[in-house]
Amino acid sequence: MQERHTNKNKYFEEQGITTGKYVIPYLTDFIKIEAKTEVLEIGCAEAGNLKPFLDIGCKTTGIDISCRRIETAEKFYADHKNRNNLELICEDIYKYDSSGKKYDLIFMRDVIEHIPNQEKFMGFVKRFLKPGGKFFLAFPPWQNPFGGHQQICGNKLLSKLPYFHLLPYGIYKFILKIFGENEKRIDELIDIKNTGISIERFEKIIKQEKYSIDKRTYYFINPNYETKFGLKPRTQSKLISSIPWLRNFFTTAMYYVISQSTPQD
Repeated sequence: MQERHTNKNKYFEEQGITTGKYVIPYLTDFIKIEAKTEVLEIGCAEAGNLKPFLDIGCKTTGIDISCRRIETAEKFYADHKNRNNLELICEDIYKYDSSGKKYDLIFMRDVIEHIPNQEKFMGFVKRFLKPGGKFFLAFPPWQNPFGGHQQICGNKLLSKLPYFHLLPYGIYKFILKIFGENEKRIDELIDIKNTGISIERFEKIIKQEKYSIDKRTYYFINPNYETKFGLKPRTQSKLISSIPWLRNFFTTAMYYVISQSTPQD
């Protein structure tokens, strides 16, 4: 397990750095990020991704099902100069009552791959998007070397072992057990195996739910790897990115800006 998975301060800082340096510039061709921009982050955890938006003065809302993580976020933002522009909510997104409020931008980075029934989810969240609003999503394709999030393993070898999450369930679980992973972590890794998503399935879902793709980028080196490992982001080769299925194995992150193809009530 890497230090960033136990050091919440470090993780919070990494989130903010990557979003400020790479995600906000990625969005600027499609949406003006300014003080009046209303941003909703779903699955915000400690809400580090919201910090660059809040620094600008955006009206920001973070929602996460973990009350413990929301409580930590509250502490991180206690003294922020724009604290009044931030709302942090512990709630299941399906139970969130926005009282009809809609947002200019919905933001999700490294979250969609953890959500069960992504078809239902992508259909549901449209209700929170303003007409003309944008939806940013970033995720690691399931088949990439560490798409199983095995970096959270307690065993040092397993935390650095690529692709073994692609093994059949029984073999995968057996390996986790014999290398000493506890039941809680095994359950977490199996949940990730159940919800992992490929590029092709994601795009099938957004087409089905009547979203259009405004921008899409395949990363060979995830932008977040700069803060984690000191590696400069690198986009995937055009050849690899053009080959369905195969591209999932060599793409460490996908960035999307999508919008509604048809207006929603």
